[in-house]
Amino acid sequence: MGKAKKSKETTGASSEKGKSALRSVPQVLWNLTLISVGSAVCAVGINGILVPRKFLSGGFTGLALIIHYLSPALSVGLLYFALNVPLFIVGWKFVGGRFFLYSLAGTIIFSGILQAFHVELPVYDPLLSALLAGIVIGVGSGIILKSLGSAGGADILSVILMKLFSVRLGSSVLAFNALILAAAAILFSLEQALYTLVYLYVTTRMVNLVVTGLSQRKAVYIISPRWKDISRKIMQDIQRGITVINGHGGFSGQEEQILYTVIAFRELSRLKRIIRAEDPNAFVVVSDTLEVMGQRIGNQPHW
Repeated sequence: MGKAKKSKETTGASSEKGKSALRSVPQVLWNLTLISVGSAVCAVGINGILVPRKFLSGGFTGLALIIHYLSPALSVGLLYFALNVPLFIVGWKFVGGRFFLYSLAGTIIFSGILQAFHVELPVYDPLLSALLAGIVIGVGSGIILKSLGSAGGADILSVILMKLFSVRLGSSVLAFNALILAAAAILFSLEQALYTLVYLYVTTRMVNLVVTGLSQRKAVYIISPRWKDISRKIMQDIQRGITVINGHGGFSGQEEQILYTVIAFRELSRLKRIIRAEDPNAFVVVSDTLEVMGQRIGNQPHW
């Protein structure tokens, strides 16, 4: 009887592992697809705009471009891959194994596409080229970071900083790239460095937009004598939780109930309509959130 029971438990465990493996296959394919699509978009911006205009970039792509401009025989794709090798050794200690493996695959995919995919875009004005490069590469980088991995380089450093210090992805990349801009101004020209600065700023804005986008969360405080009706309508219509905080007015000294909730950006207009319908004189404070952790409303990437 003991052996039979143990056999059934073993069979059940094996069955669950098999189902889990089957469920993970579409997820792996989806993440690899995001990395591949994002890499292709970035390759269009790098090989189609940056290299023909002799612009620079940030992070390890910028280092690869600097070396490529100084030694044209060395390709950007191979240089990028070589520069990432020591970074992965460090990344293994700070980043989870899943992210590491996806990022390793992402670096290989990104380097390969960068090496093979060459399309020049017909935009010749330097400022317009910088703006377009920022949009294209920002979208591509954001798509890659929507996956469970990255394309390596500064992305790994950005994720480490976000996990340890809650620094925005795009902002950490911008700070890291200051060193690249200084090197560009010294080695090439101040004009190239300034055009690169324009490109990098647009890139960071696009990365933040793609990664957070409409999933950005808003924290809302509501003070109203009709707090019960407002709370009930929010839970019924928007299906978001409410926390009631006891307080009192500093001037009047009267007790106040403060409603606190976190909602998605796209739900903000509905929330305002509910509040106006119940109490047009309600005091409402809406603030941005850096990140939110939690199963129902959280938007922190699971790197």
